[in-house]
Amino acid sequence: MELSLAWRLFKRELQQGQLLLIILAITLAVLSVSGLARVSERLQVAISGQASQFIAADRIIDSPVKIDAAILTKAEALGLKHVTNMQFNSMVYSGDKFQLVTVRAVETGYPLKGDIELTSGKTKALPQAGEIWFETRLGGLLGYPKSIELGNSEFVLSNEISRLPDAGFNLFASSPVVLMRMEDVAKTGVIQPGSRVTYLYQFAGDEASLTAFEQSVKPLLNSTQRWVDVQSGDSPIAGAVKRAERFLLLASLMGIALACAAIGIAAQRYCQRHYDVVAMLKTFGASAKQIRLLFGTHLLLVTLMGIVLGIIGGVLLDFGISYLLPPEIAAYSPPLTRPLLLGVSTGLISAFMFSAYPLMRLLAIPPLRVLQRQLEGLQLGMWLHLLLSLGAMALLGYLYSQSWALTLTVVAAVLLLGVLLSVLGFVMIRLGHSVGMKTTNPLQLALAGLRRRARQNAVQLVGFSAALVLLLTILALRQDLLNEWQKQLPENAPNYFLVNIAPDDAKPLNDFMTAKGIVATDIYPVIRGRLTQINGEALISNEQSEAGEKGRVGISRELNLTWRNTLPANNELLEGHFNQAADEVSVESGVADRLGIGIGDKLTYVIDNQELTVKVASIRAVHWETLQPNFFMIFTQEALAPFAYTSMASFYLNDQQATNDQSTNGQALSADGTPKDAVILALIQQFPTISIIDVGAMVGQLRQIIEQVSLSLTLVLALVLLASALVLIAQTEAGMATRQRELAVLRTFGASGWLLRSATGLEFALLGGIAGVLAVIVAEFALYLLKTQVFELNVYMHWPWWGIAPVSGALIVALLGVWRCRQLLSQSCSELLKAGS
Repeated sequence: MELSLAWRLFKRELQQGQLLLIILAITLAVLSVSGLARVSERLQVAISGQASQFIAADRIIDSPVKIDAAILTKAEALGLKHVTNMQFNSMVYSGDKFQLVTVRAVETGYPLKGDIELTSGKTKALPQAGEIWFETRLGGLLGYPKSIELGNSEFVLSNEISRLPDAGFNLFASSPVVLMRMEDVAKTGVIQPGSRVTYLYQFAGDEASLTAFEQSVKPLLNSTQRWVDVQSGDSPIAGAVKRAERFLLLASLMGIALACAAIGIAAQRYCQRHYDVVAMLKTFGASAKQIRLLFGTHLLLVTLMGIVLGIIGGVLLDFGISYLLPPEIAAYSPPLTRPLLLGVSTGLISAFMFSAYPLMRLLAIPPLRVLQRQLEGLQLGMWLHLLLSLGAMALLGYLYSQSWALTLTVVAAVLLLGVLLSVLGFVMIRLGHSVGMKTTNPLQLALAGLRRRARQNAVQLVGFSAALVLLLTILALRQDLLNEWQKQLPENAPNYFLVNIAPDDAKPLNDFMTAKGIVATDIYPVIRGRLTQINGEALISNEQSEAGEKGRVGISRELNLTWRNTLPANNELLEGHFNQAADEVSVESGVADRLGIGIGDKLTYVIDNQELTVKVASIRAVHWETLQPNFFMIFTQEALAPFAYTSMASFYLNDQQATNDQSTNGQALSADGTPKDAVILALIQQFPTISIIDVGAMVGQLRQIIEQVSLSLTLVLALVLLASALVLIAQTEAGMATRQRELAVLRTFGASGWLLRSATGLEFALLGGIAGVLAVIVAEFALYLLKTQVFELNVYMHWPWWGIAPVSGALIVALLGVWRCRQLLSQSCSELLKAGS
């Protein structure tokens, strides 16, 4: 009986549009979350997939010894592709010339991701048996021989390598690379017991299998073995990918917060419209159980309808966006399972948690309200509503992002907005006492309406302010991230690095650069040294610590040390002062945190079997993702003067193709018109001991990744704009019934249409202006937390917002409000009275 009645009432209210607002809110919530989650995951997978070409695989196990065969068996069982590579150093010979090289021995299937770039073009092929592919600088050093000797065998130099996909960005790995087949290694006789070899086991497959593989295998690796992915270490691409993924997560979290606000507003409005219905049902003898079943069924049906419509909308949104994406991004299609489950969970959790408080108030309406309309039953504590709302938001946020930093930032921003709205609402209520229907002028009437509907306006401000906060935060972060990446990769970013520059070569090298019109960057001296003591306490390795030896765990390898008189451009001073005295050193913040180093600590190094003790003068933040030389420790020149050193530098060589000079055959030119390849060859021949590292291909790949990330940020911003617009439109629905009755009264007292239109527009404009001010305050607070705790960006005030946001908010909300009220404003007094009866 009760279910039948509930269904009939549900159909009637659905036909009359009574449930439209809450269905729209839940649909918007599910569509925003499932759609944004799907698009965000597609973009994340695409960015990671493109970035994985930097390591030629999805995951790598780096080991000095062969790993257990059971690990490879596990990978095969999970459907992962895998190849095994070897890397070692050896001498190669050609006549009376010889050169130390890094040998990469690969098996069929390499590379799993990306392509090998030869001077003749890209390929996925490998050298034939008895062949070696070589880097350009090896050819220049040996005079481009037809063959070379490696160990006991002779190999044909068949192809010239421009870049390997997993070449990495290690400026100190200065040996030229040669590529050969794995099966040719044995006949060289180079690998003997005790030889230093690095085994690289590369894996590729779907994300679920990779995750399962990582969870089962990673705990089995020892301290000498490394698990590597595109975000491991401080690679140039790692920072960009991490920040992009955090941004996409944040955008989706903001979408969740926006959707939750919409549901809360819609539920409040729905329950308020049914206060009289509950009072009448109780008057006619309906029991509390029957009323709970009636409205509980309504809520369930509305929720299910909103979830279904939202899921359909989210899927259509994803399909529509995929057609606008570049093919290389649209080709990635992660499973739909998680976005769908997240959308359903969002609909159920938010509908229940955000509707619980308004529903409890609805069920507590007394029958006496039939006679006294001002009665609203039990005034349950707002703390309960706040607790349920924040709990739901935090739960949904963490389920989606798995990041407490992001989730708590969003919750903190919501709390601040709530506090500001509470204070504003209290002030408006206090000022609203004894305010009547003053119709002297539009502004006075608008102010009277604001104060008279203080509680209702505070609710409306939740939606307006939340939408503006979301837009400001996402817009600011997007711009800051893009600016940061553009600073890291300017148009003239160095594409060649020079290492092993002897002191005697510094002046001739400078003369060579000047003659060719090439401007080099700063020269960094490089000295190898080992940190052995901190404040007199000896440092030990991880292996020694595990063996039970006493001491502080340090860095179990030699470091590249340098000196400078000024702070490097890509460094930021966090504490102390940059080196001024001969016995001072500046330490990178990550190493300082890891080793517990602070200002004033004394560090002891062993360099060339000599001890050097210095005092920590400063802690620096280093932007490792920049394609610039970076160092953990920077000394003064006086401190390192007793030690032998080599230097490194970088320069940019113009890649612009010659179009008018036929003598260059289309080769790139240096500033003096010399073909680019000829410049590099001349540099190799004149300075054979200097190693030249070409990072131009990596810079190009990195730019491509950044462009894709930029597109991703733009698309997410567009989605957020759409979601915010829908919430603003839905928000203007609140209070239409009350506004209709007031317009009828004002019409009765003779108010003109111009006065009502002007007052309505001004009232909404004032709401929008207030929402803009609140949004700036909350957005600045949220951005401070996000930049300091999540994105590691510079914090600064957005002063233009304090003028732009209130004006924009006033214009947008005024236009939406007048547009929504246009029908009411055009009706006569009798039509308004009939519609409201």
